[in-house]
Amino acid sequence: MSLLSRFRVPRVGLQPRELDARDPQLIARMADLVSKTIVRYHRAEVRGVERVPAGGALYVGNHNSWAYTPDTVIFCDAVYRAHGVSAVPRGLAHSLPMKVPLLGPLLLRIGAVQANHGNAEALLARGDKVLVYPGGDVEAARPFRKRHQIDFDGRRGYVRLALRAKVPIVPVVAAGAHATTIVIDDLRWLASLLGVDKLFRLKVWPLTLSFPLGLTLGPLPLFIPFPTRILVELLEPITFERGGERAAADDAYVRACADRVEATMQSALTRLASEL
Repeated sequence: MSLLSRFRVPRVGLQPRELDARDPQLIARMADLVSKTIVRYHRAEVRGVERVPAGGALYVGNHNSWAYTPDTVIFCDAVYRAHGVSAVPRGLAHSLPMKVPLLGPLLLRIGAVQANHGNAEALLARGDKVLVYPGGDVEAARPFRKRHQIDFDGRRGYVRLALRAKVPIVPVVAAGAHATTIVIDDLRWLASLLGVDKLFRLKVWPLTLSFPLGLTLGPLPLFIPFPTRILVELLEPITFERGGERAAADDAYVRACADRVEATMQSALTRLASEL
């Protein structure tokens, strides 16, 4: 088997073994480590943890900082300390890191599952909280000049998921996290030229400025993030008048719901960015 075929990303369905792989003891140790390192390094502040609803919910966040995403662990640490492991979301992760030796099993143990509707629906059905970043790689690698913009790349599957499961959406907005490295450009054209859009389901192959490596192309190797201040806020849960399969199949309704969520998040991001 070639190296490329080993990491070719399939479109997988439900993976039952992933749903029960989370290790609460490891999460507690990780939270302690995150609190002593990443939270302090970024002078992080998390607001709105009292807004976590009971029962199943879909946390929807803006994706930042390419592969580093410090705001994710900062947010999860705060929720864990306020409400315990039951409120820590099961993250929907891109299939590529889930296939990397050592990293994949670690992600499973801290609660991540492969991002597909089967996994998400199964978790929500049993009352778990799920975290999704609709913008995916496109938003995570958006140019630095767009760091204070929500960009879900027109994706609305998260709304259909919430409607089908009849759960609220809890927006999680982070400011400052997209300045830990500087993305010069996402170079979508290069991703297409190299074929990584088909091989790895990545639409971008960004040109990034980081320390101490300087300019790099594509996935970042180890680097030292810039010590930017990070603010994260959980907004009020958003509920919808309709729910179920019929609502999820109504394109106009889904679009209206998505517009509402994204406008709410953009307003919060603009406000938080003004405090940095």
